[in-house]
Amino acid sequence: MTERTDDDDRGMDRGMGLKSAWSDRVQPLLPGLIIAGITALAAQFISDHYGAPAMLMALLFGIAVNFLSKEPSCAPGIAFTSRTVLRLGVALLGLRITYEMAASLGPALLGVAVAGVVTTIGFGIFIARFFGYGPRFGFLSAGAVAICGASAALAISAVLPKDDRSEERLVFTVVGVTVLSTIAMVLYPILTSALGFDTQLAGVFLGATIHDVAQVVGAGFSVSEEVGELATLVKLIRVAMLAPVILIASLIIRAQMKNAEGSGDKPPILPSFVVGFLVLVTANSFGLIPTAISELGAQVSRWALLAAIAAVGVKTSLKDVVDVGGRAIGLIVTHTLFIAVFTLGLLELIQLSR
Repeated sequence: MTERTDDDDRGMDRGMGLKSAWSDRVQPLLPGLIIAGITALAAQFISDHYGAPAMLMALLFGIAVNFLSKEPSCAPGIAFTSRTVLRLGVALLGLRITYEMAASLGPALLGVAVAGVVTTIGFGIFIARFFGYGPRFGFLSAGAVAICGASAALAISAVLPKDDRSEERLVFTVVGVTVLSTIAMVLYPILTSALGFDTQLAGVFLGATIHDVAQVVGAGFSVSEEVGELATLVKLIRVAMLAPVILIASLIIRAQMKNAEGSGDKPPILPSFVVGFLVLVTANSFGLIPTAISELGAQVSRWALLAAIAAVGVKTSLKDVVDVGGRAIGLIVTHTLFIAVFTLGLLELIQLSR
């Protein structure tokens, strides 16, 4: 009979430890992760075959199975997907951006993109009070319009203090910016043609005003390949603004919590997913990440964000979204009109100065 050695005992202990970690940490998450994953796959299928926005489909499909959020076996995985998988997706967005992109635009056109983001967020926070909302919802909705639609809404929501309406307002914002972005994808190319914009001005306008990346690509390439490439570049510059916006928001939230409570847990100065975003942007800018890895990471980011928005939808009841009301629709439409008119004004000035 063979005697068991100390190495055998250590191997068994490691095996038991891995099994215990699987049982305690991973296994409880699986049902919710599978639900979010299947919902994301269904949304992508509809998007690929019928042209519907994938983010919007994931959200609506998630809301349709809201009853699953009440199941104790599903809740942990759904919460994990809407929180941790979301942060992973935002961090991996950094693989799509380099500092060279910003430099290639030139100071004037880069200034148009940056000014549009900053002024829209400032305007949104200010105007929210006239629609009966506080600065949090103003920041959430304006940030989504100004930066990158649903992805920005998810990232901003992750750092805002939570209340009993946070999920509903996030879902409403995602639906609103996605629908308006789709409308803009159709109308804005017609507008640039009517205004007589050349390739450069048309690309900057489309990239600086349409909310979601996919709709920017659709609008730009419907005009021409050159306009599409420039519009996508400008849009990615807006995506890069996510990191400084989150940083400033985190500092303001920490200061407010300190003044209100004097102590207690405060959000980090720079959330870990934003740190990851900046690290990946820097590494990508210096050519430290192979193209194949960068492209794979970008795909993982897209799927992670799609699964995260599906999970947010599962956690949200349709009645709660409807209860947000018409004032919220008016607020998001106002943000959209503001960034379009503001950007249009700047580009008209540039055109006149030529």
